[in-house]
Amino acid sequence: MSLFGEKKISGITKRVLSMFSESAKDSHPNEFAAGLREIDGIISELILVPGTVAGPVSAILKLHQLPIDYSIVGVIHSHPTPSYEPSQEDFSTFGSYGRVHIIMAYPYDMDSWQAYDSTGKKIELELIE
Repeated sequence: MSLFGEKKISGITKRVLSMFSESAKDSHPNEFAAGLREIDGIISELILVPGTVAGPVSAILKLHQLPIDYSIVGVIHSHPTPSYEPSQEDFSTFGSYGRVHIIMAYPYDMDSWQAYDSTGKKIELELIE
């Protein structure tokens, strides 16, 4: 636990990544984005954010539309290119909201994603069945 009592996030369920993968494929060539909820240290739910705007170079999450819910720990979004390297805009989001951020790149499969912390440092998350 951190100084503020935050639990370490150690994994993400395969179900969540699968749901996101299918949503990203449906949105291609636009980006797709959603919030991430953790339960007992595992990212276990996608949170759709009302009013999200998606386009070919960005997805704008209206984070003020999220409920006040400390189990929402970050965001996931797609890149319609084969790169999951963060853009400058991604780094800005990482630093302003949440502790865990995931980018899933085209072709949106179980091997084309990377998690980052709030500073943009790559982190490992275990894929949970």
